[in-house]
Amino acid sequence: MRLRLVSLAALVAAMAPVAPALALSPAVAPAAAPLAQDLPAAPVADLVAEVDIPWSRFTLDNGLTVIVHEDRKAPVVAVSVWYNVGSKDEPAGSTGFAHLFEHLMFGGSENAPGSYLGRMRNLGPSNLNGTTWFDRTNYFQTVPTPALEQALFLESDRMGYLLGEVGQPVLDLQRGVVQNEKRQRDNQPYGLFSYTQLEVLFPEGHPYRHSTIGSMADLDAASLETVRNWFRDNYGPNNAVVVLSGDIDEATARTLMTRYFGPIARGPVNAPAQAAVPTLDAPVAVTLKDRVANTRLTRSWAVPGMLDADAVPLQVGAEILGGLASSRLDNQLVRGDQTAVSVLANMNAYHRVGIFEMAANVKPGEDATAVGARMDAILADLIANGPSEEEVARVATGYVSRLVQSLEQVNGKASTLAEGQLYAGDPDHYKRELEAYASVTPARVQAAMQKWLTRPVASITIEPGDREAYVEAAAAPSGAAPVPAAEIQRVARMEMPPIGDVPDLDFPDVERARLSNGVEVVYARVDTVPVTRVAVEFDAGYAADRADRLGAQAMMLDLMDDGTTTRDSTALAEAQERLGASINLSATMDRTAATLSTVTANLAPSLTLLSDMVRNPAFAPSEVERIRAQRLSGLANERTQPGAIAARALPPLMYGAESPYGRSFTGTGDEATIRALTRADLVAEHNAWVRPDNATVFVVSDLPLAQVTAQLEAAFGDWRAPATAKGTKAFDAPIPASSARIVLIDRPQSPQSLIYGGAVLPVSGTDDLLTLNAANTSLGTDFLSRINADLRETKGWSYGVRGGPNALEHRVPYIVNAPVQANRTGESIAALIAQYERFLGPDGVTPEEREKTVNGNTRSLAGGFETSAQILGALRSNALYRRPDDYQETLSSRTRALTAAQMDAAARAVIDPDQFIWVVVGDASVVQPQLEALGLPVEVRSIQ
Repeated sequence: MRLRLVSLAALVAAMAPVAPALALSPAVAPAAAPLAQDLPAAPVADLVAEVDIPWSRFTLDNGLTVIVHEDRKAPVVAVSVWYNVGSKDEPAGSTGFAHLFEHLMFGGSENAPGSYLGRMRNLGPSNLNGTTWFDRTNYFQTVPTPALEQALFLESDRMGYLLGEVGQPVLDLQRGVVQNEKRQRDNQPYGLFSYTQLEVLFPEGHPYRHSTIGSMADLDAASLETVRNWFRDNYGPNNAVVVLSGDIDEATARTLMTRYFGPIARGPVNAPAQAAVPTLDAPVAVTLKDRVANTRLTRSWAVPGMLDADAVPLQVGAEILGGLASSRLDNQLVRGDQTAVSVLANMNAYHRVGIFEMAANVKPGEDATAVGARMDAILADLIANGPSEEEVARVATGYVSRLVQSLEQVNGKASTLAEGQLYAGDPDHYKRELEAYASVTPARVQAAMQKWLTRPVASITIEPGDREAYVEAAAAPSGAAPVPAAEIQRVARMEMPPIGDVPDLDFPDVERARLSNGVEVVYARVDTVPVTRVAVEFDAGYAADRADRLGAQAMMLDLMDDGTTTRDSTALAEAQERLGASINLSATMDRTAATLSTVTANLAPSLTLLSDMVRNPAFAPSEVERIRAQRLSGLANERTQPGAIAARALPPLMYGAESPYGRSFTGTGDEATIRALTRADLVAEHNAWVRPDNATVFVVSDLPLAQVTAQLEAAFGDWRAPATAKGTKAFDAPIPASSARIVLIDRPQSPQSLIYGGAVLPVSGTDDLLTLNAANTSLGTDFLSRINADLRETKGWSYGVRGGPNALEHRVPYIVNAPVQANRTGESIAALIAQYERFLGPDGVTPEEREKTVNGNTRSLAGGFETSAQILGALRSNALYRRPDDYQETLSSRTRALTAAQMDAAARAVIDPDQFIWVVVGDASVVQPQLEALGLPVEVRSIQ
């Protein structure tokens, strides 16, 4: 199985039903299994031929490089701005400055004061964000074509006319936000590993030795003049690349870019830091302690960067070692020895250098030293004997297939072109990489691994235990002390251009067919790229678990993905890789699904594989036991993650234990039920829920419906329901009355608390929630919603706060997700309650909020349904909530008709903060006194 490193999105994702917590490896089929059908794949060369991004390029007089890609499939344009500066360019004592300035760039500019994100919301953008990494800082948004000029005005204003809005209050606020982002990352299991990895691999003074997020001390020391000078030195137009991708041509782009960016003065010439690839003098071994469930063993080497001839061979080697589902580490440590519960290997290629790493999470009870020796031996064998031709080919096919699918979005193509231009001076650099993947040989992979991975290694082990004391920010940052700063001379500009009329969404026509066994097919055609996406969906989900079998649905899905009666686990993995297909078995609270994404050239064999996994799971007894052990390890891991701890605790408090929704949103059950589940239980679970009379097939493809239906018929048409009864779910258990209270779950040594609160609303997902969701945009989901504007953008206590209805099919919960710095936990709950009371009382939706919500929600529709994956999601949600096929096309007119009074009435009718149960995951020694001061009942629990 793949080693899942915790992402920042994990906390937000916990608001919604989630997929099984473990994506486990396929199982071994019985020895007497019949032979599997051969699945021929299209040649890699044919897939490579599908990849092309035509572009043109010009340079303004001030040195700004502009690249234009024309794609008229939707009335949207991606604007992607890449600055050739990142954390590797930061001098000593200024770590984190590049990322801090990324945040400052969202604080408004001289001719567009106030939040950049707030202004952009009015344009209806999708993919709106900014990121910082070692080598670059980038900003991107996809906007409706009629809003492009205003987007270019705003983007150019922060490139050329920013500093007048960067004052001490803005710096102090964003310093606090960034430090809370750092706490949020550091608060995760294994969250401190990357700091040690960089410090061990790179010597003092090396540009890549420090993390992009920086240190608390350096962030504290950032003064106003220092950060202003950082902008002056690095953010000139001659140090940037702008890509316009979508509904635009070169002539229009020249006119607009000259108009808005042309007057910006050229900046200093920036020479990004050079960096050699260091070699350790001798092997280094470091052991860290962390509040984790599994010992993690890691091996790391500094290697060449992305432009080196060895980069692709090393990336291919990493995939074969521990990236593929059929990787050497998976096959031998997870499936074979069963001494590890998860493994990983990858090669992170940066501009100047790269990091090659492998890791294994040790199975509880196993000897970590022996597992480490085995891991080292597997690598040594791969280096000594090299990979096979077939392994290399599977990696290449997967890489090309993923690239083809990534090019659906105009922003994806913009990023591909910008990265090539910034790092290689060639927007077609992606073609060079494609050629390298298509031509790489086993000998070339072996030679690169021999050259770079036989040098001294950095071995870092993370063991369960108490962390070292956390290095916190200063109570009074030195950089917050006001010092005289030169007055910024503002430059008058043209008026901000208006936004033109944005056309309503034209959603693809929905067609239907039915297989010979009665299974309905719901289809939409999208021919942007040669890709087909399929979802075979079942009315099941985690809510289908019986009270005495919690976790059965998720464990069943693991085993469906882990061996069939015709293919063992390795054969399943290799078949997907050979086809470049991605098959996933997952569940939400309401639905279970087997999804397929593949290049259309490989659709028929991919459907055969999908059908085999859905219809013929082996449930081999030995694999049941292996998956059981991994499930138990996963449960232990959940007890270390703030988001999972909260997602396990809140549902039964809201719904009651008897409700199908009154169990963990992770769907993973509990230790007692996982230990008790038998093979017969899992077979019965499959017979009850995964069957043709409980299925609907959703398809988005570039092929016409008739061709898709014929291939589906070949794969699923002869599938018949078993004689046993179909499963049923009962939602008649009463939901307990609720009143405001706090449940504090003690998680010692947490630099941040996770506030996860909510209540069950008197509405269902099948109700019309348009007005309620529109009202909640201003209250809880927009970047400048009342709660995020308060806790992040005003107080700086959080990296991000969100609250809103979670549209389950039956009774809908309202959930607030608020990670906050530990010493502000009590104040944050008080502030949240106050914001809800004000919004639901005298201070409802303002005219400005209503206008911004209407504009943002309607103008963003074209970008929101740009890809086949988005279209497929819409087909599935329309079925779940029993909406008409043209639902998406009605959204604009219905939203424009809403009044502020209607929004207020919808919110006040169902949301009551006096019913909110607040789960807090944090250090009780720090948090409990704060919570008791609020006057609400407080119950303290240990992690369960």
